[in-house]
Amino acid sequence: MTTKRLMINLPNVEATLKLGSTLALFFLNRKDLPPIFMNGDLGAGKTTFVRALVESLPGAQNAEVSSPSFNILNIYPTKPQVNHFDLYRLEGQTPDDDFFDQLNNKKTLTVVEWIQYLRPEFWPDNALLFTWKPAASGRTIELTLHGSTTSLYEELASLLKSFQ
Repeated sequence: MTTKRLMINLPNVEATLKLGSTLALFFLNRKDLPPIFMNGDLGAGKTTFVRALVESLPGAQNAEVSSPSFNILNIYPTKPQVNHFDLYRLEGQTPDDDFFDQLNNKKTLTVVEWIQYLRPEFWPDNALLFTWKPAASGRTIELTLHGSTTSLYEELASLLKSFQ
């Protein structure tokens, strides 16, 4: 499978919020939405990123973003709709068919935290993988574009230039 990578530097919470809102604008008018996978430790900034993403989309005034750790899925009534999964409690288990239906729904923006708990053979080949890592100041994200999402590389590289 073809992959391409971008490095994103997030020195503080404000940069994380800016990244979320920047990517919301990127996804706003797309016809086909790839799933966003996030891998990172507790407190890495994943839910903060999702909050900024959701709050920057139309309809956000009706969305209360929180970590879906206990109910596994939060659905936000934005345009496009955001399905926010958290697989933390599913370690070692396979999610149900509804999860996979959402993962393959290109009309909703599906965000999955703790993707490392889903065996890679279940991953679609068109995901954007955000791997959150501690840095000397803040966080670094390695963004890996898989499969058909590699066609987005130039556009994302240009859009995210200020984060590199």
